[in-house]
Amino acid sequence: MMDVSSNPLAVHVASSRSAMGARAGADVASKVRTFLASQEGVRILFAAAPSQSEMLLSLAHTSGIDWPRVSAFHMDEYLGLPEDAIQRFGVWLRRTMFDEVPFGAVHLIEPGDDADRTAAEYAEKLNAAPIDIVCCGVGVNGHLAFNDPPADFNDPLTVKIVALDSLCRQQQVDDGCFASLEAVPTHAVTVTIPALLSARSIFCTVPGSKKNQAIRNMLEQPITPQCPATALRLHPNCTLYLDPDSAGDISFRGYRQI
Repeated sequence: MMDVSSNPLAVHVASSRSAMGARAGADVASKVRTFLASQEGVRILFAAAPSQSEMLLSLAHTSGIDWPRVSAFHMDEYLGLPEDAIQRFGVWLRRTMFDEVPFGAVHLIEPGDDADRTAAEYAEKLNAAPIDIVCCGVGVNGHLAFNDPPADFNDPLTVKIVALDSLCRQQQVDDGCFASLEAVPTHAVTVTIPALLSARSIFCTVPGSKKNQAIRNMLEQPITPQCPATALRLHPNCTLYLDPDSAGDISFRGYRQI
């Protein structure tokens, strides 16, 4: 395994999936309060996936946050689905989080009939001010948002259109979001790796045994576009939250455990 002794990534291994979500949600809430104490508002970029459910539940039920001063964004969206499709990430996030607390603003990715225009307009919204917090997960193929391997760590774009690889699409079936691989869209809008890494703080929540190998690759491989999640090790303020299944028997040697 490579030497990671100087890596700033922090790792928390919880006793259960629910405990993982509770700790991640509490830490995100604490960071929101810290930012709100010194600035006018906070901008948060959310992932949409079942892996985020426990963290979002914890965050939504945390007291002491001035939600009208918080703006919400999300990091990817399918192309080709009806506006009201339950698999749409915007629909899922509204049901799970965005309709649960009184955000000051919620900026949804609405693909419409011109995906390129949608990507450009969403990039403008994201680039209007710094992103304070990213709440993300990691895909079974190591993807971040819908940046499948090999990802572009130097992408000049903030938001772009991508083709989804077969492992990424199969994950959507395995997660119970689609009945078959054929039903999963082949393309999506996604925030890029540099845009994600531009956030001041990143909270990465990854439960489940199906993610164990991806986490092992993320922590033990050299930083490489072949495992996009390794890019998180480049960030100075990123915390990874795992449950016993995703942590498995990984040693975490060289990483700061909290």
